[in-house]
Amino acid sequence: MQEPCESRLGRVRYLTGVSNAAVKRVAHERQIGLLITPDTKGYVPQISEYPFWAADNACFNHPERFSVDKFLGWLSTLRDQRSTCLFAVAPDVVGDAAATIERSLPVLPLIRELGFPAAFVAQDGLENLEVPWNEFDVLFIGGSTEWKLSENAARLSREAKARGKRVHVGRVNSFKRLKISNDMGADTADGTFLRWGADANTPRLLSWLDKLDNAQVSA
Repeated sequence: MQEPCESRLGRVRYLTGVSNAAVKRVAHERQIGLLITPDTKGYVPQISEYPFWAADNACFNHPERFSVDKFLGWLSTLRDQRSTCLFAVAPDVVGDAAATIERSLPVLPLIRELGFPAAFVAQDGLENLEVPWNEFDVLFIGGSTEWKLSENAARLSREAKARGKRVHVGRVNSFKRLKISNDMGADTADGTFLRWGADANTPRLLSWLDKLDNAQVSA
């Protein structure tokens, strides 16, 4: 499967879950991507304004609304933009690794059949289970805040990278979280940080990326 938009930055790239004029102006220059869900499908026409994008499933905010058929149907409408799509996320159960495996396994191959790299969400307790490594392309670090920041999550990230998988970290809305994601070897991270005060917070996000870039140069 083709690897879209491989990074030459040497650090984690950011996908914003909130699109606005301020971030679109710098998206290509600063390699900031767009994360969309069925709940933010109004962003679909803006995909071309970003260098890369990804599709989440919206299970975190609205688990009761999720439908596999509707999700796959929505993904199928995005196939013309597959060349810049980093991944599409299989359905998960927040905080429950065993239930997530059960829910994701039937859907991961269907995502791949549509031509998208499939992402599997790591949840609390995955370190105690058999990870279905062959069934996905991207390990998405989800779960509770405590688990996401744990050594267990970092260890799974390292194993994913050793197996040739890409790693993504969800809900990253501070420099501290972004640095932790970078330090664990993640390729990408997402957040909705720009939802609050886009004009003020876009420069703050860029300053976070500058700090990581400067750290890479100094290393």
